[in-house]
Formats: sequence, C-alpha cells, structure tokens
Amino acid sequence: MRNSMRRDRVLREAWLGDAVLCLYARQRILRDSGGIDAAKCSRMTSNQFLGALGEASEVEAELGRVYAADGLEAAFHWIEAQLMPLFERQENKRERAAGRPIRSSPRGSPGAA
Repeated sequence: MRNSMRRDRVLREAWLGDAVLCLYARQRILRDSGGIDAAKCSRMTSNQFLGALGEASEVEAELGRVYAADGLEAAFHWIEAQLMPLFERQENKRERAAGRPIRSSPRGSPGAA
C-alpha cells in the first residue's frame, strides 16, 4: 500500500510539473522562433527526452515540487538549469544530422526580458 501511495503522490506532482514544462516550452519556442513549432514542443516535453534524465514521471514530479514550493519563476529556472542543457545538445545533434547549421540558443527563462 505504501508504494501505491507514493506513486499516486509522484503522479500528482508530475501532473503539475508536466503543465509547467509545457508552458515553459511554448513560451520559449514563441520567444526564440517567433512562431509555433509543435514538433519542437513535443520533443522538449516528451517522456523520451525526460527519460534521458531519469524516470520521466520522477523528473516531472521534481519540477512539480519546485513549482509548488517556490512558484513559476523558480520552476522555469529549474528547467533552464536541469533540462535545457541536454535538450540543446540533443537539438544541435539533430540539426547536424539533418545538415543544418547550428544556432546558438538564447539564455534566460521565457519570461526574461
């Protein structure tokens, strides 16, 4: 029963974390590209991507806990520090494989001026 209760808590926290990550991804994509890129958003929020950092629900749950404790700005900073370095490396690798020039990514959270 104890494992079931822990898993339920993780899934609740992950549900929040997933929503925060989706908001971050959409804001960043709009800021960086000036348009909608659903495929990039999907890559940035996918379980496959998150799984490179640990079990996807656990990663999202950690983000959910940061959001619940410290708010949206702290959660966005957590994403920048914990998730975006790997995502940017993966995107650069994907671009190289497609034969496209690599762009440097702007830093800062989506809400940054």
